[in-house]
Amino acid sequence: MSGTSVFVLGVRHHGPGSARAVRAELERIQPDAILIEGPPEADSLVSLAPDLEPPVALLAHVPGAPANAAFWPFAGFSPEWQAIMYGTSAGVPVRFCDLPAAHSLADRADDEVPDMRADPIGSLAAAAGYDDPERWWEDVVEHRGDTFSSPSHQAPWFEVIAEAMAAVREGYEPDEREARREAHMRKTLRATLKQGYGRIAVVCGAWHVPALAGPLPSATADSALLRGLPKVKAELTWVPWTYGRLASWSGYGAGITSPGWYHHLFTAPDRPVERWLGEAAAVLRDEGLAVSSAHVIESVRLAGSLATLRGRPLAGLSEVTEAARAVLCEGDDLAVELIQRRMVVGDRLGHVSDGTPMVPLQRDLREQQRRLRLKPEALDREIDLDLRKPLDLDRSHLLHRLRLLGVGWGTPGQARGKGTFRETWTLRWRPEHDLALIEHAALGTTVNTAAARRARDLAGAPAAALADLTSLVEQCLLADLPEALPEVLAALSAKAALDTDVTHLMAALPAMVRAHRYGDVRGTSAEGLAVIVRSMLDRICVGLPVAVTALDDEAAAGLLKHMDAVHVAVALLTEVPGGAVAAPRDRWLATLRGISDRPDLHGLIEGRLTRILLDSGELQDAGDRMSRAMSRGQTPARAAAWVEGFLAGGGLLLVHDPRLLALVDGWVTGLSGDQFTDVLPLLRRTFGSFAPPERRAIGERVRSAGRAEAEEEQDVDERRAAAAVATVRAILGKAGG
Repeated sequence: MSGTSVFVLGVRHHGPGSARAVRAELERIQPDAILIEGPPEADSLVSLAPDLEPPVALLAHVPGAPANAAFWPFAGFSPEWQAIMYGTSAGVPVRFCDLPAAHSLADRADDEVPDMRADPIGSLAAAAGYDDPERWWEDVVEHRGDTFSSPSHQAPWFEVIAEAMAAVREGYEPDEREARREAHMRKTLRATLKQGYGRIAVVCGAWHVPALAGPLPSATADSALLRGLPKVKAELTWVPWTYGRLASWSGYGAGITSPGWYHHLFTAPDRPVERWLGEAAAVLRDEGLAVSSAHVIESVRLAGSLATLRGRPLAGLSEVTEAARAVLCEGDDLAVELIQRRMVVGDRLGHVSDGTPMVPLQRDLREQQRRLRLKPEALDREIDLDLRKPLDLDRSHLLHRLRLLGVGWGTPGQARGKGTFRETWTLRWRPEHDLALIEHAALGTTVNTAAARRARDLAGAPAAALADLTSLVEQCLLADLPEALPEVLAALSAKAALDTDVTHLMAALPAMVRAHRYGDVRGTSAEGLAVIVRSMLDRICVGLPVAVTALDDEAAAGLLKHMDAVHVAVALLTEVPGGAVAAPRDRWLATLRGISDRPDLHGLIEGRLTRILLDSGELQDAGDRMSRAMSRGQTPARAAAWVEGFLAGGGLLLVHDPRLLALVDGWVTGLSGDQFTDVLPLLRRTFGSFAPPERRAIGERVRSAGRAEAEEEQDVDERRAAAAVATVRAILGKAGG
């Protein structure tokens, strides 16, 4: 078309040098239309861009199947973003020209939208003698940003890129997907020309420049390529993105390893090395490290010297990192890692405006985040909640409801102290959380209603196991979902009545008991829960004598964990105010007492039952039982298993009970050499689980007893003692006599 001009600006996605070059070139050519590589369904979202805070991403998803989704991320230093900013500020129409998301999502094999198959930057870098494409691009573009700082500058750079890409693509045949993408770009370009626009700027990946510049294939040929493409309904919106995700992303535009560094290069084009190392010093000072101005000056000099020796126009990331390591960090890798995490990658999280299209679930969460003063952040943030305070209790409810919806914004941790009124959470917002909210948008318009619906759906699933349902009850109470609890409890009661496996009941009981306690601590009604707990405990007590029969080592170890968990749960249950305090504990201990005297028990189970009953004040003959278990009539392996079960959980009992310690010591010293070798792994596993102070105290006790015997018997058989010393040295991995 006569009187028209098309300027194809080949860029590197997320390149600050490219971003400055594009902005300067657009100001120079002053186009009346701008086309950008991206899904055309997002054209209506361009007007929202000035109110957004990058990094952000276009999210495309299929309604009803949000797992089928794709992202197009943009940072402030992305050339496409700068083109959008120029167009919206100058009143120039900005449109996307890539293959529509409706086609991309209908024909996706992966969870990402791939960009290009070849690596043109790598090819050009290799031709220039570079083994690192990143370093080559920095030298020729990123570190020559002042070249593009003036709008009046007639920069030949984009012409050079076009020529270079034409050479790289010579003889190259794009695959079907790439050919269709480029055909649609040309189709959009023709349509824009037909609408009467005279000066059109096309901002696209450098690889696509030869397909859009110069003589184009016929419109008929491109239409044939695009005919019959599969199609789905796609919805698009803006979502916040993070620099951490930008660094790891391998889909559209590929990922970059140092977004924080590129952000710095874009925002500080003058004296970038000095500013960077000055900020690095500030980061280290914030962590209490002594870094002076002299350190910064010396590190700047070192970075410049390294760049000169390597023939680089300006110190790059590798040079400033080496300078920081040598001078600011004094060789400390942990300090270097801190700079890497805080600055090279960065913790920036984007923000979208209230006018951005959102599902009601997203809007409700945003309102609750404001009300509860919980700001989404890209780095880990730890918070402590006191559930006696209304604000903290509401925060806990929100975080638990989100976890039920698959939004892992908060990860619960170990609360400080033993009080049940406290919770500790680690918060970190990830871009995919928005996708999870969209996925569950059909469940309700608020987080509360959606979580309740999700709980009811999970309870009604035919494949729901007993342990899953007990966990779900606990989640409902933690999330304060009383409207969902009756259905979940009904499903649990039905499942528990039909489940005949006592280990399933034992695995489920602890969560039920915790849930019972939450009803009191959090003021949440859990009517009917106590009846189910009592019923489950009764069935466990009936079924346990059968479950302990004929167990091998693996089965015994598994059952032991369940027994310990139930024992702790029963102790918690008896502390619930207003409940039957004695009956559950008495019933449980009576069951264990009846089992403990059986001769067919596995040694591990018998030893553990003896310890539980001793700690509960139900046994007065623990020493006699240990003596029988370690008598010559028992095999060493069974005796060692008995000791392991008895001492599981700690060795303080041996410190404070000389008789029990003497029994163990006498049994060990009475083993033959072969027997000792056989049981040594079990003994090391048992005693290795003790805390170091406990092990030291036991050793002191044994040494004191040995010293007393040596004083009574002045004559020492050095030959026998040498054999004992050699054995101990072998156990400790020492060589020699």
